[in-house]
Amino acid sequence: MSDAPIEPQEFLYGPKVVTIEDLRVARGLTRRPLSSCLHRQLVYDDKERRVWCQDCESEVEAFDAFLQVVGVFSSAKSKIDRRMQEVAEAEKFAMRSRAAKRMDEYWRSQTMAPLCPHCNGAILPEDVVNGLAQTSKSIEIAARKRKQSARPTP
Repeated sequence: MSDAPIEPQEFLYGPKVVTIEDLRVARGLTRRPLSSCLHRQLVYDDKERRVWCQDCESEVEAFDAFLQVVGVFSSAKSKIDRRMQEVAEAEKFAMRSRAAKRMDEYWRSQTMAPLCPHCNGAILPEDVVNGLAQTSKSIEIAARKRKQSARPTP
């Protein structure tokens, strides 16, 4: 309810009559009582230009029918927005590394598995699900250089 004061209206002729509807409007309420059914089976009749409920066969105000239609569209829009947010989040975490994409290509094969470049053992997706041990790249590069220089060249 609003706190706006009720302003009496002055009439030129006749007694000063204040209707209940004017009081309701002044207090922020509506002149129309809320009498719409809560069913969802609305029938839109083009010929009679009216909306009525198929369940209780009562007349439904056009504004109430409009609110129901808008409610359906707003819920659909919120679902689409939520889905777009999920897709954007998934795209953010998509694999962008060339090596990861290459490994994914190999793992998609139904009959073949990629091999480890050092020991020539098969690497299956189950082997890396729980993560892998890590080492410093610079230490690994230095170790490979030492092995390369220690090997006799044929």
